Amino acid sequence: MLFSIIIPTHNEAANIQSCLLKLQTIKQNCEIIVVDGGSTDNTAELAQPLADKIIRSDKGRARQMNTGAHQATGKILIFLHADTSLPENALDLIIQSSNTWGRFDIKLTGKPFMLKVVALFMNWRSRLTGVATGDQVIFVSKQLFNQVGGYPDIALMEDISLCSALNKITKPNCLRAKVTSSGRRWEKFGVISTILLMWCLRLRYYFGEKPEILAKLYSRGLFWKT
Repeated sequence: MLFSIIIPTHNEAANIQSCLLKLQTIKQNCEIIVVDGGSTDNTAELAQPLADKIIRSDKGRARQMNTGAHQATGKILIFLHADTSLPENALDLIIQSSNTWGRFDIKLTGKPFMLKVVALFMNWRSRLTGVATGDQVIFVSKQLFNQVGGYPDIALMEDISLCSALNKITKPNCLRAKVTSSGRRWEKFGVISTILLMWCLRLRYYFGEKPEILAKLYSRGLFWKT
C-alpha cells in the first residue's frame, strides 16, 4: 500500500461520515485509518463501515496520529482532519511532487468573507516559513516521519513542532491545490478574535509557554491565563 490516510477523531459524529464517504473513490489506492480518542458520541460506530481500521487511543491529536502512523502500512502518511476534504486528484499530486513531505493550500468554508483572507494568509505564511497547520493536510513519507520521531506528544502546536523538525532535513512541497476545511472555529469565536488568538498562542509557544496551558486557552478562545 502506497498511502495511509490517518484521521484523528474525538466526538466527530457530525463530520466523520461525510469525510469518509469522500474518500471511498480513492480507497483502492490507500488505507483509511480512523484513530478515535475516546469519543462519547458514536463517531467510531459511524466510521466502522467506511474505514479500513478503527483504532482506539488515548485522547490527544499528536498521540492519536502517532498511533495511527505506527499501525499504517503505507509508505506515505497523510494526516487528515475529520472536517477537511482532499482535492480530487490529491494522491496523484503527492506522487508527482516527489518530495518526502509537504502540504496543500487551504480553502475555508463559512459565511464570513474574511475566511477567504484568512486562508490566503495561511497559505502565504506556510509557503514562506515551511510550517503547515494540520488543516492544510500534512503528508510525509513514513521513513522520514519515523526519522524525526513523529509528532511530539504535546497538547498543542504539534504540527509546528513536526514541521520544524522536518524542515531541518528538507523543505516541504507546498502544493497549490486546495483542501477544503471547515471555518467553524473562526465562526464560533469570531474571525478577528481567532486570528489574534492563534498568533498570540504561537508567540507564547515560541517563547516557551507549556503546550498544556496553550491547549486550555485554545479550547476557551482566550489569549491569557485564567
